[in-house]
Amino acid sequence: MIHQIHSLVWGPALLGLLLFAGLFFTVQSKGFQFRGFSLWWRRTVGSLLDNSQEESSSQSGSISRVQSACTALAATIGTGNIVGVASALTAGGPGAIFWMWVSAAVGMMTAYAETSLGIIYRSRTGDGRWIGGPMVYLSRGLKKPGISLLYGGLCLLASLGMGSMVQSNAAAQTLCYLTGMPPILWAAVITGLVVFVAWGGTHRVARVSERLVPVSAGIYILFSLAVLVRYHSRVLPALEEIFCCALLPESVLGGVGGYGIARAFRYGIARGVFSNEAGLGSLAGLHSATDHTTPQEQGMWAMFEVFFDTIVICTMTALVILCVMGGSRGLTESAGDGAVLTARCFRLALGAAGEYLVSGSMVVFAFATMIAWYYLGRQTLEAVLLQLGDMIDVPEYAAGLIRGGYLVCFGYAVFLGCVSSLRAVWELSDVWNGLMAFPNIAAILLLHKKITYPRR
Repeated sequence: MIHQIHSLVWGPALLGLLLFAGLFFTVQSKGFQFRGFSLWWRRTVGSLLDNSQEESSSQSGSISRVQSACTALAATIGTGNIVGVASALTAGGPGAIFWMWVSAAVGMMTAYAETSLGIIYRSRTGDGRWIGGPMVYLSRGLKKPGISLLYGGLCLLASLGMGSMVQSNAAAQTLCYLTGMPPILWAAVITGLVVFVAWGGTHRVARVSERLVPVSAGIYILFSLAVLVRYHSRVLPALEEIFCCALLPESVLGGVGGYGIARAFRYGIARGVFSNEAGLGSLAGLHSATDHTTPQEQGMWAMFEVFFDTIVICTMTALVILCVMGGSRGLTESAGDGAVLTARCFRLALGAAGEYLVSGSMVVFAFATMIAWYYLGRQTLEAVLLQLGDMIDVPEYAAGLIRGGYLVCFGYAVFLGCVSSLRAVWELSDVWNGLMAFPNIAAILLLHKKITYPRR
């Protein structure tokens, strides 16, 4: 039953809507992600070289631009970059990677639009906390409080599923495989670390993300480059196969791997969105607490995050797998899938150290994703409480109990994920993620006139 619902939600309608939204904002911005590449690159990554441009946050509920970017990257760079890419290759063939690139290219402008609107409509609470994201522009922009609450409920469910249980399960299974220690032990360790970071609030989550994400992503890229240097003669053939399998009829390829364009398109777009989350509204929520910024500035940071997540990290993983396995023929003969396939490729290329590398990366990426999703869930919960306060009288002690209850539920979900088999939870969480996209995309399309773009 859950599988049928998952197939229905992530069917042609949603994939088409995601592509339409990306293309719409690409046209509206006159292809800003392409023509303005030097500008948004300079205003994001380039600004890191100029420390004078980075200001510390001045409010207790605010974070800096770099911290918000790292927190957003922590939420997007996760199991999708390892498991999602390998699954897309085995299910849709090399051509799926091309469609992941397409989803990222147009998704960059969707991410820009939703993040900009999140900043435009955000507001401060009495204690100085920024409240923003899709719930806010659904209620304040579209005047649809009911749909706003529906989105909030879906986002909270997704944070307890995809954001905690699925990630902790991947981390615990990997650690058990590496050490042979029982899941219950790793469940206690992982849950304790996540709750410790989450208990520290927005600033602790931001500080941990700011230190964890650049180092872990840098190490993963470095070792991926080491594999590609060793197999450098296979890089160009791998890229050629990606384009051929995506754009040429299967008969022209002689049925290599049995992959068709339709399967490549479906799995490429779906896994691309699963990885970078453009269109789901999560990026808008993650950027909403940023201080000393503008809608355009945060929109460009969101563009960079989609670019880095899919065009850089996912491409690295895909090329490693294709080069080591020898293309699509090697994929069809492989017995592994997901993280197993990726770990096997790193082991074949770099020995046992390679396998430990990809396993360690999986754990770090999963941990970073968990704390970022807690932050997103907490932001969403604050928006829910604020909106409920406009409808009914919510005593402060009740609001405090709800906040504490969410932390307990999140910690329990992390623990449960470590010791459970989560195939059904994975698909159900993916359903909640997909359902988040419908109200979010409708909102950003209807509010498109509020969005402005930088001038060169």
